[in-house]
Amino acid sequence: MVAGGGSSAVLSRLLHVAETGSTNADLRQLAEAGGEDGLWLRADRQTAGRGRQGREWSSPSGNFYGSTLVRLRPGDPMAATLALVAAVAIEDAVAACLSGTTTRAMLKWPNDLLIDGAKLSGILLERTGDAVIIGMGINLASAPQLPDRATTALVDHGVDVAPATMQALLAEAMTRWLAVWREEGLGAIVRRWEARAHPRGTPLTARLPDGQVLTGAFDGLAHDGALRLALADGAAHVIHAGDIFLV
Repeated sequence: MVAGGGSSAVLSRLLHVAETGSTNADLRQLAEAGGEDGLWLRADRQTAGRGRQGREWSSPSGNFYGSTLVRLRPGDPMAATLALVAAVAIEDAVAACLSGTTTRAMLKWPNDLLIDGAKLSGILLERTGDAVIIGMGINLASAPQLPDRATTALVDHGVDVAPATMQALLAEAMTRWLAVWREEGLGAIVRRWEARAHPRGTPLTARLPDGQVLTGAFDGLAHDGALRLALADGAAHVIHAGDIFLV
């Protein structure tokens, strides 16, 4: 199966390079030089790709590596919640690619998209002034091995998507969901995120930044997008940062 998409208005803002250190770093420079809202940069290969918490992001050719620039406006929800916007946009774009198959992707907090419990994508947010750079990596043609979790790629599920096609799909999806975020507020994004996530009651383990490990059940998202973890004693622990694993 081959996916396609992209309107001329969106395509006009899509940049591409064969190789770079990091699309986030490049787009940060463009933002500081006055780059416009909605600008995208995609690279065939990154030599210094990064994930959350400074982790290295493997970048073999054939996968999607790209970043987009969002200029914050007065009245926008909290900048950090753009991670949720990006997550629902990625799910939206991937769902379009999976249309016609029986495979479904699922969101996991804070910003992972999974297929059959295996990681398909990742997101990295960085801010400079009034600009937020959102980096996205999606396994299209291959799934790099990670030490602490299973990974997958769309090709493993019979779907062949070119990185340029994914960039166009993501740009359109981000445009739609950014408009919802700005016009309807974070609540609409949270509802969409929860509708595409694992169900409430799903067992989770949380590894917090201070080293604490908590096990409980998914209890939805808080109003600010934080994860609610229902503990065995009946208490609800609200998590704003950490690594989450399906048990």
